[in-house]
Amino acid sequence: MTAGDLETHAGFSILFGMAMDVFKRLAELRIIPVSIIDDASLADPMGAALVAGGLAVAEVTFRTEAAEAAIKALAKRGDLLVGAGTVLTIENVKKAVGGGAAFIVTPGFNPKVVDYCLEQNIPITPGTVTATEIGLALDRGVKVVKFFPSEASGGIKTLKAVAAPYAMMKFVPTGGIVPENLGDYLRFNQVLACGGSWMVAKELLAARNFDRIAELARQAVELANKARPIGGKA
Repeated sequence: MTAGDLETHAGFSILFGMAMDVFKRLAELRIIPVSIIDDASLADPMGAALVAGGLAVAEVTFRTEAAEAAIKALAKRGDLLVGAGTVLTIENVKKAVGGGAAFIVTPGFNPKVVDYCLEQNIPITPGTVTATEIGLALDRGVKVVKFFPSEASGGIKTLKAVAAPYAMMKFVPTGGIVPENLGDYLRFNQVLACGGSWMVAKELLAARNFDRIAELARQAVELANKARPIGGKA
């Protein structure tokens, strides 16, 4: 698939040349619900629940066969920012962007995937956990990286230590983020937003408990407002 081919896909006009707008929006939202969707029919009501809870963003991970269809269903709504996570290959990127994903998230730093996204002007948050990986991102002009797995790697203390030499870099810590530690991360000025799965847990989706998803999203926004009010620096 060429850049010309991509122009025919849903969402490309939003993606092209607008990476910083996507990251600005993520900074405003402050929390990115990270979902694993086994049944694509759950995507639309999940999106509705997140929007009802004041959290108009969703990341769908490529951990199931339903991921591509789920991204399409969410993007079709038009009322929330949709991203694709656990993106391991360029083919994953093409499927995600073709379905309307506005940003790509990788678990680690895959140079082929990162370079492809940059060449195609697709917003990407590559996974990093070491200074070496952050340096590789910096060399490519990447300004936002994922810090993953955050809690397993030492949490906010480790993030602050690793981030210290890279004041120009913003981070999206993900992995082990829960309501109890969300504020600690959001109060760190190099954190753009946090990725978390508790408000869209697989158990809630399987039970179709969308009222609870909306409630948890609302509570997450309240926690974010206390830690970093809208308009506060990211």
